[in-house]
This record gives sequence, C-alpha cells and structure tokens, in this order.
Amino acid sequence: MSNTIRYVLALLLNISFFGCKSSYLDTHNTLKVKFLSEYILPEDTTVNNVQVGGLSGIDYNNGTYYLVCDDEDNPRFYEASITVNSNQISNISIDKAVTVHDNLDVLDMESIRFDSNTNQVLITSEGDINNQKDPSLTAFDLQGNVISRFKIPEAFKANSFQKPRHNATLEGLCHSFNKKGYWIGMELPLKADGPEPQVAKTKSPVRITFIDAKTESPKRQFAYYLDPVAKKPLGDFSVNGLTDLLEYDKGIFLIIERSYSSGLGDQGNTIKLFKADAINATNTLQMASLKDVDFIPAKKELLLDFEDIRALLTNHSVDNIEGITFGPRLPNGHQTLIVVSDNNFNKLGKQLNQFILLEIEE
Repeated sequence: MSNTIRYVLALLLNISFFGCKSSYLDTHNTLKVKFLSEYILPEDTTVNNVQVGGLSGIDYNNGTYYLVCDDEDNPRFYEASITVNSNQISNISIDKAVTVHDNLDVLDMESIRFDSNTNQVLITSEGDINNQKDPSLTAFDLQGNVISRFKIPEAFKANSFQKPRHNATLEGLCHSFNKKGYWIGMELPLKADGPEPQVAKTKSPVRITFIDAKTESPKRQFAYYLDPVAKKPLGDFSVNGLTDLLEYDKGIFLIIERSYSSGLGDQGNTIKLFKADAINATNTLQMASLKDVDFIPAKKELLLDFEDIRALLTNHSVDNIEGITFGPRLPNGHQTLIVVSDNNFNKLGKQLNQFILLEIEE
C-alpha cells in the first residue's frame, strides 16, 4: 500500500471517527435544563362537576394538553390549555374531563400520550398485582372508549415468576423518537431483577421496553439503574422509582425519578431529571433475571436536581412529580418541558397540583 493511500485512509478514518464523536457530543453531552416558572392549579378546580387532581401524566399536542387522573373509582383524562408567555406559565384551564370506559376490574392509570397518527390517547395502568390484575397499555379514542390493548412482556404480569411489585409497574410512557412505537417504563425492579432502592446504594434496575406500533407487541428492552432513596425517612416508608420518561433523541432519554421518604412533611419528595443514554445498552427483553448476569445498562447523567430550585417554588415544596411532556418552543427556539405533580387528592396530607416549566439548553 502506497504512502498516499495510507494517508487518505487515515484521513477518512479520522474524519469518520471524530465526526461521529463530535456529533454525539454536540447532540447529547451539552444538554442542560433550566427552571423557568411554576404554576399551582387550585385544589378546588372542577370540570364537569368533578374535582381535578391526581394528575399522574401529561402530554402536549398542537396546543392541547392531555392529563391523566389516577382515580380508580372514576378513571378519566382531561383536555387542558396551558398558556406560556414570556417564559412563564400564565394560565392553565382544564377544558374537559373524559371518563374512561374499560372492562378491566382495576385501572390505576399513570401515564398518557396522544398519538397524532391515530387521534387516540395511550394510557398505562399499573393494574393491581396483589389481586392478580395485570398492568396494561391501552389505546382509547377521545371519548374514552377502548380501541386496542397492547401486549406487554410476560415478566410484567401479575402471576409471572419474575414477580412485579405491587403499585410499581407501568409508570412511564413515551413516543419513540422515530415515531414507530412507544417506550414503557417500570417504576421499580421486578423482584427477580433486584431489590427496591434503599438509602444505602443497591443494584436496582428497572426495565424500559419498546412496543412496536404496528404489531402492538414488545420488540426490545434495556435496563436502567435507579438512584438510592435520597433522604433517610423519619417514618416507616421510603421509595425511589421511575415516574415518567421521554425519548429526546434516538436512544437518548429524559427520565424522572421520584424519591419519597415519610415523616419529612413537604420535604419528603426528592425529584431528579436524568439523561439516559441507551444507545449501547443490552437488549434485556429475553433475559429472565438481571441478577448475577452481565449486561450493559443505560448510562445516566443528572440534568436537574429539583432540590436546587426548591427555594423558588411555592412553600419551598417540591411535590409528587409524576408526569413530563415536551411543551411549546420558546421564542429563542429552545424546547420546553412541563412536569406535573400528583396531589393524591390531598388524601395523604396537604399537596399541590404543581406545574413546572423548564427550558432545554443545548
């Protein structure tokens, strides 16, 4: 091989390698998230004579927001308007409540996404593991009627030997970046995969699964390690789990983790927003257990610890953040995020219908 050919090949390899590396860094490694504003929806807000609360998921499409309510006695979703002016949420109007009509005995709805291709909403439900009711991913029309029910991994079902944890299954849902399907995220690890997070560090992986839109069935999956519980509880309960996610770019996710420690009042919640890189993660779909086996999990990076903005929020309270959506773009072209809290209808103490507006800076 001549020196000239060697030089050309070396040059091409360098262009290819550094071009990919540069693109990767520019797209993913410079991501930053900035707090813009907060809006509290009054707890006495009603629509169709029904109280608004329990907001566990949010999505945005073409000026309309969709919010899912986790009220098992009256499962429903809302259509809403959120006005963003001068980098602030200036108004929120809950315009409509839609009752979900489903023949499942138990619906514990946690996340919602609007599909503009079908004009339907997709909603996850955690089911009721203790009573052998499976989690589900279901498509509804805008009148609340069931259109289709998607297949989920057998491992997530109530009677699987992998043993999903009660009230800790299908918590997160998002569109895939290529719009060919959806990603569903488990809140806590399967018992076969590892322990629940504790204050001390544990190996606690949750599974995030791609559901193909055409076949309505799972195609691939990756594992994501949860952080430890953020604060030592003064009471007898603590948890840290995934509450929602977005695919920001191909294989790059924004993931909300919600840690709660009882006995700490309005300081009990610790919310963190992470970037997760699953590009090189192992496909775990056919792996019966994640204990004592080799696999590559998604790599994670902290983007925002809500403790850093606590002083800017109402009553210095970071509430029970469970939902996240892409919002409108700002005048500077930057993408916004809106997160929402589930106030549990104040059954567990004083809580807020809290909306927080964030800006993605690249």
